[in-house]
Amino acid sequence: MNALIVATLLSASPAPTPITLQQAREEGRQSTTALTALQDLEVSQQDVNIRRSALLPQLSVNGFVGKRWLGRRQTFDLVPDVNNPGEFVQISVESKPTSTGDYDLGAVISQSIYDRAVWKQLEQAGVLRDAQASQAKEEADTAELEAIRRFFTLFRTQSTRQVLDATVKRSEEQLERARALFLAGRVGKVEEISALVNLGNDRISFVQSLSQLVTDQGQLAVWLTRPGTEPVEAVDPGVLQSEPGPAPTIEQAISVAREQRPLLKALEARVSAAELERAIARADYIPKLTAQGVYTRQGPDAGQVFTEPRLQNNFIGRINLDWNVFNGFLTPAQTKRAEANVRKAQLQLAQSAREIEAEVRTAHQSLEAQIVAARLSSENREAAVQGLNLAEERFKAGAGSTLEVRDAQLSLTQAELSLLENRIDVEIARFTLMRAMGALMSPGETK
Repeated sequence: MNALIVATLLSASPAPTPITLQQAREEGRQSTTALTALQDLEVSQQDVNIRRSALLPQLSVNGFVGKRWLGRRQTFDLVPDVNNPGEFVQISVESKPTSTGDYDLGAVISQSIYDRAVWKQLEQAGVLRDAQASQAKEEADTAELEAIRRFFTLFRTQSTRQVLDATVKRSEEQLERARALFLAGRVGKVEEISALVNLGNDRISFVQSLSQLVTDQGQLAVWLTRPGTEPVEAVDPGVLQSEPGPAPTIEQAISVAREQRPLLKALEARVSAAELERAIARADYIPKLTAQGVYTRQGPDAGQVFTEPRLQNNFIGRINLDWNVFNGFLTPAQTKRAEANVRKAQLQLAQSAREIEAEVRTAHQSLEAQIVAARLSSENREAAVQGLNLAEERFKAGAGSTLEVRDAQLSLTQAELSLLENRIDVEIARFTLMRAMGALMSPGETK
């Protein structure tokens, strides 16, 4: 009956795609948030190339072809005075409209010889790129942890359904025993009715759990950038068949976090970037030196400009010195603003370091508590199994009731669910601690 219910509900659904924990970790690092962070890293890399371009030679070629029109105009010329030899007089002359060609071809090459600000900007771009690389690692770790959490959430729901399915089977067996004892005249009809009601309630709980299963499947599939309609199945990672390992010491956990947590590395790099911003502002006090070469060909005739290399040549070479002696106190203001940003970055780094230490401590304590809870749940389950066996033996002997068996069944179901819940919470807590330490080392990590 139970299998028939499941088959009816899932008849229209395709077979689920099995996903291992390792697959979930690898695909989690390819989630949308992780890939977005990688695009930010690519932008930072191109910012380095943009800054580097200012230190390389700059070559531009230009040319134009045009025509110049001059209308009638009046000018004054000095001519000999015929009436007074040796003297000159000024006469008015009106010229006719004219037009001439206007052709130009040239090239300009320039090279920065010394500009401290440009060098510091290039260095700062490299530091910001490194900071973004660490930030991308932080985002990838966060995305992987979320994939792990969703994987175990789905696995917990699958395992919960197995526990509920086992509960239904036990209720079916209890109903058969109650009927047999009723037919034998050893118990009343009420015992059979009670067993039938209990079976119905257990079947309802099993059927209702399907909704949670579909929800968890969708959440995992979407995070792994799979179609939201694709049913997935979490492959048993084997954690339920093994005892949870011990947690590292809190000293070890904090030490590893200080050395490996990508967020701290990113914030340290941003402090360096802020310090370089201050150096860039101060660079305005230092002269800039640039070399420039200009070559042009100009003339009114296209043939002379474009086909006669021996004519119309002009060369200019110069070295430019630019020293901003006074700019209205702009440089001191920019320097002080940069110093304030340095201090802000340092404060943020110190605060984040304290928050990460607290995060590690919280995750460490949670893992230790979950390990203890899992062990206690295992002991509770063993006791519940013994209690159910005893209640069933008493019922078979006619000394017990369906109510006693039902209470024992519920106790066992709750103990199994508690063990399942706590054992999976141990794994989630362990991965949460690893992520807080910056120690999530996945072969699927994006390079």
